[in-house]
Amino acid sequence: MMNLDVLNAIAPVAALVGLAGVAGWVFTTWLRVKNGYPLENSWGKAVYPRTNDEAMERVKLISQENAQLRAELGSVKDRLAVVERIVTDESHRVAAEIEALRRPAN
Repeated sequence: MMNLDVLNAIAPVAALVGLAGVAGWVFTTWLRVKNGYPLENSWGKAVYPRTNDEAMERVKLISQENAQLRAELGSVKDRLAVVERIVTDESHRVAAEIEALRRPAN
């Protein structure tokens, strides 16, 4: 009778520990795949995901988009610097510069 009580108390804990182990393994495998790390086979050897033409094309498109966004960010930084200069300069100097731009060039 005593052994059955102990078994009934331990069984749920053992099931939760097993479930937590499986969930942790699935989570770490998902993280490895998501971040591009190699998976391991049953012998501990690295198994890299296969690269296909579609994946290579996707990387190429993302690289092009990244270059475009960096160029756009550079122009936005330049414009922001002009706005910051206008806001922080003394008002009479900005007015003088604007008036100088309005005058016709000789």
